[in-house]
Amino acid sequence: MINKIDMKRFVLLLTIAATLASSCSKVLDKDPDFVSPDNYYNNEADLMKALNGVYNRLIDQNQRMYSRGLFSYLVVSDEAFFRNISINNIRVMVFDAGDLDIGRIWECMYEAINRANLLLENVHKAKMDEVQRNAIKGEALFLRAYFYYLLADLYGPVPLKLYSTKSPLDANLPRTPLADVYAQVVKDMKEAETLVNEITHFTHNERVSKTAVQAVLARVFLKMAGEPLRDVSKYNDALEYANKVINSGHHSLNPDFKQIFINHSRNINDSKECLWEVGMYGNKIGNYDQAGSVGVENGIECPNEAIGYSGGAMKTTAKLYNLFGTKDTLRRDWSIAPYRYVASGTTAVKTNWTTAQIYERNPGKWRREYENEAKARLYNSTNFPLVRYSDVLLMKAEAENEVYNGPTAEAYEAINMVRRRAFGKPVDIADADADIPANLTKDDFFVELQNERLRELCFEGIRKHDLIRWGSYVFTMKNLAADITANAPSTWKYAASAGNNVTARNVLFPIPITELTINDKIEQNEGY
Repeated sequence: MINKIDMKRFVLLLTIAATLASSCSKVLDKDPDFVSPDNYYNNEADLMKALNGVYNRLIDQNQRMYSRGLFSYLVVSDEAFFRNISINNIRVMVFDAGDLDIGRIWECMYEAINRANLLLENVHKAKMDEVQRNAIKGEALFLRAYFYYLLADLYGPVPLKLYSTKSPLDANLPRTPLADVYAQVVKDMKEAETLVNEITHFTHNERVSKTAVQAVLARVFLKMAGEPLRDVSKYNDALEYANKVINSGHHSLNPDFKQIFINHSRNINDSKECLWEVGMYGNKIGNYDQAGSVGVENGIECPNEAIGYSGGAMKTTAKLYNLFGTKDTLRRDWSIAPYRYVASGTTAVKTNWTTAQIYERNPGKWRREYENEAKARLYNSTNFPLVRYSDVLLMKAEAENEVYNGPTAEAYEAINMVRRRAFGKPVDIADADADIPANLTKDDFFVELQNERLRELCFEGIRKHDLIRWGSYVFTMKNLAADITANAPSTWKYAASAGNNVTARNVLFPIPITELTINDKIEQNEGY
């Protein structure tokens, strides 16, 4: 680590998550052990505990990672806004380098990287099967790279630290040029691809598999092809890696769009559609503290805990609702809930929204009414998907369009498969209602692709990332604000606040003030 958390890490030196609970398949568990590397990493169980300690930073008990922040208030875009918030809040893009959320997520990711570095430095020590040792090494390499990818995506150039913290006197590191950070990400992920297990090796998709690595590499290459690096040669790599996933034969679209998210709520594994998920466990009641809040802040308003509480904090924009049109209603009315729950005595009743009530609606993908474990007010064990097969198909379509300077038959088929599923149709049969128009220009196909990614992947933490790599985040948010100001009912005009507040600096977070205070070799991002 390269901020003040290093000093804490030097005292503790190593934090490792406990082993899996025997009654569940969840990768992540609660209680850390504090040990020295000198007397650890001696067997496969030790290595697995260390690996679990890297995985568990995908959650963060303070709700900044994928337990909440990275699908809601840390990725504000044109798909949603937050109820009753218009000033002085990160949810309306008002924050600075001292914001607690900005600092904590930075620290959490560097904690993960330090844990991965410790594991990689000691992975050779255990006497164990070499295939499994290599798989653990591959997962650690991939996870280190993934956390660096997130850091670069959120903060821009960041210090690249490929060794564990040994002392609080370790030298501070400056920011590494962005191209070098991404080069290391690609290097680690490509090595991981050769080491990790196939997804068929696992009974769940919370561990990183070969196709998960390939899919994330396709995402990384699309980012490198876009802003700010603009290395368009990487479209070829993105296409290659999307095709690796498709040609593996391990994945396919779930024929029922809504079932993807019901499965999450019911803790049902679906490794055909979902290549990699963050595994949540428990509800923060009892001995486990690896719960998330999927379906709470981004859920359907409901005052009743027995049904599944949500304050309905996230509201959907009319822009997103209208983008589905009049035929894509199955996917629309699952992604955007057409009802809420209203208190009635000791319970609550489902109450439908009218056709005029668009801004009132909530995200509806994860519906707490489907949870089949004991319910807590604010926490649950619902997994969050990091990569779905539909995303891989859309990445292929985007890369094909760029590589061949216009849409190919394969590009059309990829996007149309996603759309046919959304319409409830067989994915491999042409359909006049679902399929996009033929003979589009490169630019027109790209517009269709952008809209389809918003429709298909809304509320999955991807939209802001897409807009930034396309170079259109500020423009899109300003247009959203103008549209809301002009057309929203007066009650909801404050939904324009985030768009009104966005400026060019907001394509990146500021370097946290905690890091600037400790590290004299690091400089702040422009505009903060």
